[in-house]
Amino acid sequence: MTRMLIGTSGFSYDDWVGRVYPPDLPKRDWLNYYAQEFDVTEINATYYRILPPSTFARMIDKTPAGFQFVVKANKGMTHERDDNAAVFAQFRAAVQPLVDEGRFGCILAQFPFSFHATAENREYLKFLREHLGNLPTVVEFRNAAWLGEETYVLLRELGLGFCCVDEPRLKGLIPPVAVVTSSIGYVRFHGRNYQRWWQHDHAWERYDYTYKEEELAEWVPKIQEMAQQSEQVYLFANN
Repeated sequence: MTRMLIGTSGFSYDDWVGRVYPPDLPKRDWLNYYAQEFDVTEINATYYRILPPSTFARMIDKTPAGFQFVVKANKGMTHERDDNAAVFAQFRAAVQPLVDEGRFGCILAQFPFSFHATAENREYLKFLREHLGNLPTVVEFRNAAWLGEETYVLLRELGLGFCCVDEPRLKGLIPPVAVVTSSIGYVRFHGRNYQRWWQHDHAWERYDYTYKEEELAEWVPKIQEMAQQSEQVYLFANN
């Protein structure tokens, strides 16, 4: 039976104090508290800097057996793609404690909107796969030009998962398709803040959105379909 894991895109947010975390809960205990409610979390800090292995070892100690971590690829792997082989090596070494303890879910490689569906970038996906070895990896495209059978075939050949998204239905963005290209099904709920997606003062404003129950219900049949094609489905709230 396919396992479904539900979590949020990160857990260390100061504005969660009093809403999610008790006001008197020390920051060092946030992850432990979070793990009492959820099965998995995305680690987004790794996009900005590669964390030392000891940081992941401490995260393991603060969570129960079976809790999983999805680790976002460093920007040097997805956004700054020149002469970056050393970044991949550092990244693989950093997540090794998670792999050794069976706590590693996958890597989330989120590419920018400017990562277009070109022959050169398809070759880069092959480079990505080669330099990540056998680590399970899911690719999130932001540009709708990637949608299509050519992309899905390539991802399946490379053993890379496809990240499905719910986000504003704006020109050029990824629509809410349900696609599985590896043993992992993956959905990120970014919210539907049309007004702030492109025009905002702070990055978080893009994701400032509260879903209605009927909007989430639209995904139920899609997720059920994905579960039939995968061994594990990750569902993340990033709104």
